[in-house]
Amino acid sequence: MYEYLIEGGFPIKGTIRASGNKNAALPCIAATLLTEEPVILNNIPEIEDTAVMLNILQSLGAKATNIGDHSWKIEAKNVESICIPAELSKKIRASILFAGPMVARCNKAEMLPPGGDVIGRRRLDTHFLALEQLGARVEISDHFTFTANKLIGTDIFLDECSVTATENAVMAAVLAEGETTITNAASEPHIQDLCNMLVGMGAHISGIGSNILKINGVKKLHSTEFTIGPDYMEIGSFIGLAAVTKGSITIEGVKNLDLRPLKTGFSKLGITWTVKDDSIIVSQVQELKTNADVGTKIPKIDDSPWPGFPPDLTSIMTVVATQVEGTVLIFEKMFESRMFFVDKLISMGAQITLCDPHRAVVSGPSILHGDHLVSPDVRAGMAMVIAAMIAHGESRISNVYQIERGYEHLVERLTSLGAHISKIEVE
Repeated sequence: MYEYLIEGGFPIKGTIRASGNKNAALPCIAATLLTEEPVILNNIPEIEDTAVMLNILQSLGAKATNIGDHSWKIEAKNVESICIPAELSKKIRASILFAGPMVARCNKAEMLPPGGDVIGRRRLDTHFLALEQLGARVEISDHFTFTANKLIGTDIFLDECSVTATENAVMAAVLAEGETTITNAASEPHIQDLCNMLVGMGAHISGIGSNILKINGVKKLHSTEFTIGPDYMEIGSFIGLAAVTKGSITIEGVKNLDLRPLKTGFSKLGITWTVKDDSIIVSQVQELKTNADVGTKIPKIDDSPWPGFPPDLTSIMTVVATQVEGTVLIFEKMFESRMFFVDKLISMGAQITLCDPHRAVVSGPSILHGDHLVSPDVRAGMAMVIAAMIAHGESRISNVYQIERGYEHLVERLTSLGAHISKIEVE
């Protein structure tokens, strides 16, 4: 096991390049099962979650070869197993993303319920309903079994705007017979990446970037080379970190269209950045003061499906708000356990009132003090890293595996920016 030791009070300064989008890399890795021909994926982040997905691929009989910096060649000419190993399925929620491709390619898939972050109830019903409408049969016991003689295109209305269910439905539909329409589809940049990759493989998909996707099934997909887009969750985390440590940072390789929802949220806390080509610059001069809503009302940062503010950044915004003059309401609507990490921020000195499992009122600025913290999930873990970097004294963060599932080489990159952070092995 490993922990982070962090001495707070040091502003970050320098330049980094955005990593590839974790939430795009995971479905794109799964989608390589849809063809017998080799697929090259570029800009794959070097994180725990992508390593697990590649291990799952290899356990099914595919070959995954690292061919360069962040680039992988995947060959799924032979699929030798339709069962995802239990130890791998338990590690990652994205293991469910193999259901659609395996049913489409092999007519069958077996897996245990997926693992992942413990941030509240995360229903899988939408996955099952979508695949069943395409003609698959789903058996649920202590494990999941998906079978299909043939997938037939149909009109699907998703009962929730689920990212991973949309991805599973799309991956199954591209090889289904006839036309499929998916309404109430999620439209995040990572879904757009998946769809664009599939189009490069020969799939017929229209409506990419909207909530209605139309897919004309094809009999076969072919080889392609695709580059994963930048991770705007990571970018948002570093924007917040730079602002509250009173540092400055240049982030290269960004896609500014993806940052529009972030700009809306951060502006409510007085945080801005400038754009230069494919880079953004977060300057040392930030107002760090809440901007009241019309009528001097307390501003609210709430999440919603794309293009709303991303749910994965509400944890980051909560800790950032502790350093901002004024009061703000953080309203995380999706997961009833995600906000429970704030008790640790309160123990560090933050002025936070947890109204209920979804809403927290944050008043600042607060002086934080170092503490022993335990990361409950990827984003709350990164929020704790930010809190530790602005706290007085030393903090220790345990369960850093959760953080490293989503942030590439975090200790090395933060150290290069001037952070006082080290990773130590503990019993």
